[in-house]
Amino acid sequence: MHKLRKNILILGGGFAGVESAIALAKEHYLNVTLISDRKYFYISPTSIWIPTGEKRFSDNVIPLNQIAERRNFNLIIDEVVEIVGTEKYVLLKNKSKLTFDYLIIAIGAGKLKHKGYENTLSICGDPQESLEIYRKLELLIAEGSGKIAMGFGGNPKDSSAVRGGPAFELFFNVHNRLKNLGIRDNFELTFFAPMDTPGARMGKESVEKINQIFEAMNLKQHYGKKIKEFEKNKVIFEDNSYLESDLIVFVPGNTGKEMQSDLPLSEAGFIEINQYCEVKGFENIYAVGDVAKLDGADWRAKQGHIAEVMARGVAQNIIIKENYLPFQKENYQDHMNILCVMDTGSGAAFVYRDDDKQLMIPLPYVGHWLKKAWGCYAKYSKLGYIPRILGM
Repeated sequence: MHKLRKNILILGGGFAGVESAIALAKEHYLNVTLISDRKYFYISPTSIWIPTGEKRFSDNVIPLNQIAERRNFNLIIDEVVEIVGTEKYVLLKNKSKLTFDYLIIAIGAGKLKHKGYENTLSICGDPQESLEIYRKLELLIAEGSGKIAMGFGGNPKDSSAVRGGPAFELFFNVHNRLKNLGIRDNFELTFFAPMDTPGARMGKESVEKINQIFEAMNLKQHYGKKIKEFEKNKVIFEDNSYLESDLIVFVPGNTGKEMQSDLPLSEAGFIEINQYCEVKGFENIYAVGDVAKLDGADWRAKQGHIAEVMARGVAQNIIIKENYLPFQKENYQDHMNILCVMDTGSGAAFVYRDDDKQLMIPLPYVGHWLKKAWGCYAKYSKLGYIPRILGM
């Protein structure tokens, strides 16, 4: 039926890229190649435990060559420097020029960097920063006291380009680590964000319960003031007030990835797509995950599971197209929701939101271990050692 194997290029080795490769490599009439500028897949949702010493960095990574070998797709470790959609090729940093029949762009997002951003560390930036947070936290623990500030920002041009969950989770876990050491009262912990109600996209009930956690843990809040800049030991706000801190952890808002291309971009720099993740104005080119502009409700958020939903949908739509199947194409907007287990170090809460409901269900103690179990599942299911559940 298929005389020539179609070449599919997938750009990016994160959740969206790897999921795309796994789903498409099952079809033997497709030649699937994944290109990543990093040699490993990073399990970012469980990276919150690297700074507190509960996980080693090596526990949180899977070499991409192992996934590629197990899942039967090709792998190139290199950086993409240009996408030329009209002529169907990409250029790599090593000067290679690769043509394609289908292109899936899953390169993630860039970061909005305030002045002095280099004075902060992020749990959602370069994975190596998690080790630097660990090092600095251990130094403060050795000193026996200090001030710690953690927070996140947004993108005023795109309400979905925010990732506050990991900042909350790390903040709670640091509290728990200090408490277990018996030195929590010697530390001042402050959470900051420019919006008046951080976490509002999860729903009113969730915000109320998060505030209850803050009160129970004696955690300070500094909300509603835009960030002007960061200094070595200060967060300075637009009114020139400031927050002193010995350790600043900040998750910036997302923006488009810096790269040369002829693809349409939103005001915030994300690739414009339709409901099927097809790049507008181009045939057989798709964008999935954080690199793409998400349309939908104001509460929508870019999460790993949404990236995988988009990836599986694109894979299904390519298979439908290649086999002339009479199936309806997958629409990512049909699956839009917020779904996470927010860890607190000693427990967790299950968070869910869609157009019809908002839930935050406490999971004392057991929730912490459920999330850790998910981390193991994510690792070994990517490698194909255990069955995947509902495509997760």
